[in-house]
Amino acid sequence: MAEALAARGMGSAIGAAEFDRLRRFFEAASGIRLGDHKRELVCGRLARRLRERGVADYAAYLRLIEQPGEAQERQLAIDLLTTNETHFFREPKHFEILRGELAERLARGQAGGLRVWSAACSTGEEPYSLAMTLDQVLGRRPWRVFASDLSQRVLAEARRGLYGAQRAGEVPRALADRYLLEGTEEYAGTWLVDGELRQRVDFAHCNLTALPPGLGPFDIVFLRNVLIYFEPPVKRRIVEAVLQRMAPGGLLFVGHSESLTGVVDGLRQVVPTVYRKP
Repeated sequence: MAEALAARGMGSAIGAAEFDRLRRFFEAASGIRLGDHKRELVCGRLARRLRERGVADYAAYLRLIEQPGEAQERQLAIDLLTTNETHFFREPKHFEILRGELAERLARGQAGGLRVWSAACSTGEEPYSLAMTLDQVLGRRPWRVFASDLSQRVLAEARRGLYGAQRAGEVPRALADRYLLEGTEEYAGTWLVDGELRQRVDFAHCNLTALPPGLGPFDIVFLRNVLIYFEPPVKRRIVEAVLQRMAPGGLLFVGHSESLTGVVDGLRQVVPTVYRKP
C-alpha cells in the first residue's frame, strides 16, 4: 500500500482547484489568505502529513479534514500551515522601550496589576522575554503575561518552556543565569524557564480574527510580526479589536516591518512601530 502510494507521487503536488479549496479552509480558520505563490509552501508543509494519514492526494486529504469527526486533523493542518518564526528578545529596542515604560509607571505608582499580552506568542520566546523584563523591573509586584496563538502545537511547546542551546543562547547571560535552568542527564543541552516565571504566564488558543469576549483590558500589547500576513481589511479589524481590549494609555508594539499608518486612526506614535492608545 505505502509503496503504491509513493509510486503515485502522493502529496508531491497540489492542483489549482485543491489549492483554492485548501486556502479557503485556511482563510476561514485564520483570516489569512494564502497567495498563489504559496502553493509550493503548502506542499512542503502538508506532504508528510498526507503520507502519515495514508491518503493519495490533496483532494482526498481535503475530504478527510472536512469530515465532522476530524477536528483534530483540521487543527493539525492549521498548525502546519501557520508560520511560527520567533526568538528571545527579538527586536531588542522594543524591550528597552518596555523597560522605560515600566520604570515610569513604577515611579508614578501605576505598576500594580499590570497585564501584558503577547498576541502571537508562537513557541513562547516572546512572552517569556516579556516576563523576564517585567520581573527585572517590577519584581514580585502583581503582574501577568497573557500569551495566545492560533497553533495548538506551538502552544504546547510554549507551556513546556524547554529550549535547546541555540534558542537559550539568545537570552542575555545575566538573565539566563537568573531565569533559565540547565538540564542534566537526559535533558542535557536544554534549558528550562524558571518555574516561578512560568507561573506568571498564561497561554491560550486564540484566533485574532475572532477574539473571545471578556479578554483584557491589557496595559501593553505585543502584536508583532503577524499583521503582515493579513489583507488590509482584516488587518484593520484585528487592530480595532485589539485596541478595544487595551486600557487607556496602553502601549501597542508591532513588528519592525509593520506600520499602523493608514490602518487605524487616533493612535499616537511613540516611535516607529510603537503606539499609545489615547
